[in-house]
Amino acid sequence: NWKAQVKETIDATLNRISSSGVSGASYFTGSIINQVRDDLGAYLAVSSRGNFFLTWEPGQEFWIPHNRGTPRRIQNMGFVEGDIKKGLWMTLNGGKLLISPNEPDLTRDAFDFQEADIKTGGYGITDVAWRNDKEVWAVGGSNTMYVSKDGGKKFAFDKSANDYPGNLYNVKFFPQFGNAGWALGSNGMLLRYTG
Repeated sequence: NWKAQVKETIDATLNRISSSGVSGASYFTGSIINQVRDDLGAYLAVSSRGNFFLTWEPGQEFWIPHNRGTPRRIQNMGFVEGDIKKGLWMTLNGGKLLISPNEPDLTRDAFDFQEADIKTGGYGITDVAWRNDKEVWAVGGSNTMYVSKDGGKKFAFDKSANDYPGNLYNVKFFPQFGNAGWALGSNGMLLRYTG
């Protein structure tokens, strides 16, 4: 059998908030395009228009909507090292990457994201993954790859995918398999991390 974990749907939460006279509630419109789950069961969802995101943790009765806090649209979001307690990352139109501090306050409307030093030349960043607490990889349009060795503060361009046409969409590391890493791109391109 199945049991609901929230008292209302995301649509009902958004309608309740935007009709309650909350300041800035007009930002909460649209539908959800993706959801990600951290290792402890917390969820993060991004709106289809890129204008807000929602969080939910086990034990909460409702999804909590949050403003993006920037005029640029959200492209993608995820968890730092796969754990909501370690923070969130957010990619924005124009190749921007923002990272929240540890232990984000999920009851707040906006987060104190810090912009990472990453020079993308305007190419969008589609995914970000932590290999460990210091090594972070970001991938994006035109098969661009970037690596940080300081936990995501400063990134450098990595030319590993330069000779392959297309875009990279996902990058993942799997600690349970010796920290094996994979990047997935257009037309089924699959790159393996070799160190």
